Amino acid sequence: MSNDRLIIQGGKPLFGDVKISGAKNAVLPLISISLLFDKSFTLKNVPDLADTRLMIKLINALGVMTKFYDGVIDFHGEPQNIEAPKELVSKMRASILVLAPLLSKRHNALIPMPGGCEIGERPINYHIDALKQLGAETYLENGFLRATLSQGKFIGNEIKFPQVSVGATECAIMAATLAIGKTKIYNAAQEPEIVDLGNCLNLAGANIKGLGTDIIEIEGVSKLNPITYSVIPDRIEAGSFAIIAGITKGELNLLNSNPNDLKAFFKKLKQTNVRVEVYKNTVKIKGVNEIVPVNIQTEPHPGFPTDLQAQFMSLMCIANGKSVIEENIFENRFMHVPELSKMNASIKIDGNKAIVDGVKQLQGASVKATDLRASMSLIAASLNANHESVVNDLSHLKRGYENFEEKLFNIGADIR
Repeated sequence: MSNDRLIIQGGKPLFGDVKISGAKNAVLPLISISLLFDKSFTLKNVPDLADTRLMIKLINALGVMTKFYDGVIDFHGEPQNIEAPKELVSKMRASILVLAPLLSKRHNALIPMPGGCEIGERPINYHIDALKQLGAETYLENGFLRATLSQGKFIGNEIKFPQVSVGATECAIMAATLAIGKTKIYNAAQEPEIVDLGNCLNLAGANIKGLGTDIIEIEGVSKLNPITYSVIPDRIEAGSFAIIAGITKGELNLLNSNPNDLKAFFKKLKQTNVRVEVYKNTVKIKGVNEIVPVNIQTEPHPGFPTDLQAQFMSLMCIANGKSVIEENIFENRFMHVPELSKMNASIKIDGNKAIVDGVKQLQGASVKATDLRASMSLIAASLNANHESVVNDLSHLKRGYENFEEKLFNIGADIR
């Protein structure tokens, strides 16, 4: 199948099992912490994504050896280089995650300013401020961030984030793990991916308390022990397929998923009339004939995830009435709206709100994916639409969804 576009014949209910892959947003920081280990470290349930492979290349460029096979990455050795290559970092914003562990091990780091999806500014000033609080000195020069630890180690301190930031919380946790003394992080992010990072570090001998709350306490340790750790299931993939079941009026079993990580999302999905049955590691989603309109507003965890806003909007496009979708995390996250409008969706933008007036069925069209989650919202919409749709620029999708075409094909989607 082409990497660039997907041709979808919609209007057909989809049925079957979907095995949810390891979480993209959890695996990237977990790959970064390989820089903190003295010897070896193994990760399992690793999704094979463009972002995963980029992050592995970045770790390799810094001197850690890896072997990636069958959803497993084996890491060996310590970082030898302090400079991250610009051609890798420019492709992915998550590259900034290597800064704290690299600094922790080598006392110096040189990182180009990162790139990635164009869904808003997402500055890295909170990351830099957190590292300064722990004793790093940082300088911006010619598009590079140079950081040094003049005392050779991070020194524990209190960090108060003015705003919740997942990346900056991860950065602070990684820096504090091998620091001298105690670090306390206030207004910490509470996402499941943060908890996963902390759980992995704790298994290796770190001393991190308060994971999943807004205050995290870390007592620095001298080293991490070799471990094998399994990445949590991808809650955003699970939510995306739940929307697909609802929008196609089908029935899907989401296997290897953790429903507790999606409580706010499932609460809203149930209000749309879509049936949600939660079991231990499986969620059964049954579509219905009439979707009830539901208002949502995106919030940091445990609120409604911004990464599922675009997909939920696609479902609201066929609801029986008006809904309001409020985006409070990223200022540029309605880029899928003009594309959905090409499919006969009725959406008006008012600042950070989208007012959606549902139609009976969407119409096939040629649309363009602008970012990772927008790609998925357009695919979901195309699976509902009558006639044929073409979703172009699918390179974004490869960054966040593993074996996506195959998973769609296996539940009966008419795609090529």
